[in-house]
Amino acid sequence: MSDMRLSDAERQDALDVLSEHVRTGRLDVDEYGTRSAKVTAAKVVSDLVPLFDDLPSPRPSALLAVSRGADPEPAPGPSSDSALVRFATRYAVAISVVIAIVVLVLSRGRLLLVFALPIAVLLITGWRRR
Repeated sequence: MSDMRLSDAERQDALDVLSEHVRTGRLDVDEYGTRSAKVTAAKVVSDLVPLFDDLPSPRPSALLAVSRGADPEPAPGPSSDSALVRFATRYAVAISVVIAIVVLVLSRGRLLLVFALPIAVLLITGWRRR
């Protein structure tokens, strides 16, 4: 177990994960209160282990970093993105190229500037992934 000290962000992440377990019905409000008080008082990563041993994923980022033996990196929080949003984000450049071609055909070649759309999408999605 790691005795690395916890940051405020790691404690907040652990509280967010506990909230997710309450939302899904794995913990009741009393268990959440007890565990969240212990998370708030936790000083090192090993203090979190018994609080999450009996819970499945999601796990706090501090515990994920210990289990893979790497430096802690923030785990994504519960995602509210729908499948459609994830699909559109993943294929944004391809979708924008198809839209540009359709607009070019429908405008009979007058809107040649529409090919700036895929370039803009590529720049935006490239920046967003950094």
